[in-house]
Order: sequence, then C-alpha cells, then structure tokens
Amino acid sequence: MAAIYPDLSGKVVIVTGGAGGIGEAIARSFVRQGCKVGVLDLDAERGRRLQEELADGDGTLRFAACDLTDIPALKAAIADLRAALGPVDVLINNAANDQRHATLEVTEDYWDGRIAVNLRHQFFAAQAVLPDMMEKQGGVILNMGSNSWMIGQGGMAAYTACKSAVLGLTRSLARDFGPHGVRVNAVAPGWIMTERQLELWVTPETEKEIYQRQCLKRKLVPDDIARFVVFMASEDAGACTNQHYVVDGGWV
Repeated sequence: MAAIYPDLSGKVVIVTGGAGGIGEAIARSFVRQGCKVGVLDLDAERGRRLQEELADGDGTLRFAACDLTDIPALKAAIADLRAALGPVDVLINNAANDQRHATLEVTEDYWDGRIAVNLRHQFFAAQAVLPDMMEKQGGVILNMGSNSWMIGQGGMAAYTACKSAVLGLTRSLARDFGPHGVRVNAVAPGWIMTERQLELWVTPETEKEIYQRQCLKRKLVPDDIARFVVFMASEDAGACTNQHYVVDGGWV
C-alpha cells in the first residue's frame, strides 16, 4: 500500500506525457492522493480513456491533448488546465521519447526534433507555471531525466545529451526560484518496464543485463518511480531542492 501525504490533497498537479507509461503511473498516484491532476499527452484516445476511468477517484483528472513540441500549444493547454483546475502547485516534466538513432545518420532536423521532444518543453512548461508558484510562495517542479547518460549508453546520443541537460536546467531553476519557495529537482529513472520498453527493447539478453547491472535483482516498474515522485512533491521532502535523484535499482 502506497503512502498517503495529507498535504497533497487538493493540490493542482500537471503531468506531461501522462497518458501512458511512467507518466500514467504518476498521474494515477496523484489522483489517489486527492489531487486535481491535469495530464498533457499527444495520445488523445488513451488520455481520454484515462480521464473517464478516473472521473470518480479520490481526486480528479482532466486530460488535454497536446503536442509538447509545439510551444504555443503547450502554453495554451496548460492555461486550459489551469482554468479548469486552479493555479498550479506541482509540475511533473515527464514527457520524453527514447528513440534510438545512429550518430552518423543524424540530420540537423532530427537533432532539433530530439531536443524539442526531450528537453525544450520542460523549460517552457516550467515557465508557464512558475508565476502561480511565485504568487503562492511555494511549489514543486520535478524534471524527469534518465540514468542512460550516467551509464554511458550508446545508440541515442541526442537523447542522452538532452537527459544530461535536464540536470543543468533543474539546478538553474532551483537557484533562481528557491527564494520564492519553489523546489526544483531532477529524477533519473533506470530501466523501467513500461509497455514501450517491453515491446521494443526488452529481450532475454537485455533481461540478463538488468540482473547483472542492478544491485536489486528485480525488474523496476512505473509505480517504483511514481511513489518516489509523489514523495518528492510532498512536504515530507520539503527541504529537498537543487538535487538529482537516481531511481534505478542501483545500476549506477
């Protein structure tokens, strides 16, 4: 049974990429806390199903379809969710895409697209919610990174470059907005067994690598990340900011 943090009840939480995978687990966890959750995702069908399923939960969930690489659309979607749910207390910058790519085949357009889908929207989503947090003199931003760049994973240089940059973005925002009571941290998941990972990348050979590399000899699942994210958004983590937390079963 997951912990319940009473201070989170009624808080307005925005989760990007929240219609599936880790983001969906995070959104569900905040609804269980009694939060008002806004989910942004490109997958409109799945997002609407999630909204319908959680309509009668402990909290509420509202979905907005959005291409996060379109910054005006991102800002408009956040504004719509804010109008429906209220001023934003917590932002979870979760959306990303770990598409593999060969370095010698990367074009300028492809590179820019990887930056747009894995990094750029984190900054502009934070920019959109920070005025609410400054007015309240409190708020939480969690930027999702990855342990991939720390373990020196190859085959997706643009992705790992973005995920390492998440740490720099996090520390800059934490320094600038800490005087306003805003906490900003980065969370770096390891290899989490989402539907996408199981369909595309997990094989008997890579399963062996998981058990060889991780200190914990089990597969990690989206709820492992969601429980940590909810804790970091709560006042139980009220002194934690400007940090990078690795949740990977001890791979790094």
